[in-house]
Amino acid sequence: MAATKITVNHNGSLRVEGDFELVDAEGKAYGLQGRTTVSLCRCGRSGNKPFCDGSHKGNFEHQAVAFSLPERKA
Repeated sequence: MAATKITVNHNGSLRVEGDFELVDAEGKAYGLQGRTTVSLCRCGRSGNKPFCDGSHKGNFEHQAVAFSLPERKA
């Protein structure tokens, strides 16, 4: 299985691909039924959180452009 890749989509979801486990706040795993790709909601409008259901369309603006974080504090 490939390493995990997370893509920040323009005006939309976070696409997670590869070998990963998705757990809730208590550490319980979501049943992904063998999926190796899921899209996670960033806008907060999905009726199927944490997964994206397309509710962001026309309601969420963010142009995803990569940048470098500042150096970590010691």
